[in-house]
Amino acid sequence: MINVAVVGMGWWGKTVVNLIQKSSKLRVVAGMNLNAKLDEDFAREHGFHMVSDYAEVLADSRVEAVILCTPHSLHKDQIIAAARANKHVFCEKPLAMTRDDVEQALEVINAHHLQIAVGHERRFEPPIQELMRRLKSGLLGVPLHIEANFSQDKFLTLPLDNWRLSAKEAPGGPLTATGIHILDLSISVFGEAEKLWCSVKQLGSQLVNGDTLSAMVQFKQGGHALLTAILATPFDGRFAVYGTKGWIEVRDKAHPGTPEGWTLTQVLSGGEKTRIEYEPCSSVLVNLEAFADAIDQRAPYPVPQTQMIANIAAMEAMIRSAATGEIVSL
Repeated sequence: MINVAVVGMGWWGKTVVNLIQKSSKLRVVAGMNLNAKLDEDFAREHGFHMVSDYAEVLADSRVEAVILCTPHSLHKDQIIAAARANKHVFCEKPLAMTRDDVEQALEVINAHHLQIAVGHERRFEPPIQELMRRLKSGLLGVPLHIEANFSQDKFLTLPLDNWRLSAKEAPGGPLTATGIHILDLSISVFGEAEKLWCSVKQLGSQLVNGDTLSAMVQFKQGGHALLTAILATPFDGRFAVYGTKGWIEVRDKAHPGTPEGWTLTQVLSGGEKTRIEYEPCSSVLVNLEAFADAIDQRAPYPVPQTQMIANIAAMEAMIRSAATGEIVSL
């Protein structure tokens, strides 16, 4: 069992704690919130203690790893501080706000021979993993194009001063909330982005940071991705890859926060459309346990650091493109 501290006890931090209760590989031994008293009852119920100081978490000899569920702009410094305290790090997305920041953080992690993982749980969904297996086998031929969408209206209930809606913590509107997940999946197919164009508009809500994102990404090794993310419409989620021999689409049946499963649809050249239905599972927990496996050296963490860097580099370029209206080269 890996002893972890969950840093940031908001709604997502509590979700992570509840999931870890089902794990045989991880155990929460501490939680951290700036106002620790607010969560003492929750912590007591789940068998750990709360603190209000990150330094206290890092000084706790029981804590082997930290799980960061904190505002985005804090991630780089928190990762570096954890590494210097010899703690492994699982960090919610985005891993950092700029390419320079993520490279600095990874340099310290690697210098201390520690594991780092990132909250891109969509990579761990069974139909996405099956799509990637079929793609790598050559079944779809040469991959040409991706179309993907991850939209929701959950943020419409948040107070407008919530950090998830601020220009500092969430530049690019839906980008850091949902768009970054499908950007990450696109990078897992095509690798580093070469150039991109991104538009973010406030069209259907009071979300002043923008509620509608559309982006076109061109990749260095070839291929394109057309990505959309909206924060002012009911949930929709799909990820489709088109190749010279066929295409595969994975479509969510419900929001990943309350999963109901997925449908994988495939069409190969000269063949008929086929579908596979998948039962729901917690890809968040699968990701967390992959982190635990990497710490215990049972298996390498499956998201390469090169792709972690490429994702943040592309995110940073999207933010710049949305602000300027220009095509940005990486």
